[in-house]
Amino acid sequence: MKDTSKKHWKWGLFYYNKEDERILVDKPNPNYGTTLNFAHKKSYLYLLLIFSFFGFIVYMVTRNQ
Repeated sequence: MKDTSKKHWKWGLFYYNKEDERILVDKPNPNYGTTLNFAHKKSYLYLLLIFSFFGFIVYMVTRNQ
């Protein structure tokens, strides 16, 4: 298991560790799920895909109104 100590959490919200090769990282409290490792360039691609998907859904719902 990788080191996910507090020194890798920015403002308690964002995980940033260049030495950790994982993109999805468990949050300190496992009941809260996972988050992205923002030290990876791929994590920003995933964010872009997620926002694009929801933007497309909003566009499809509101285009004929």
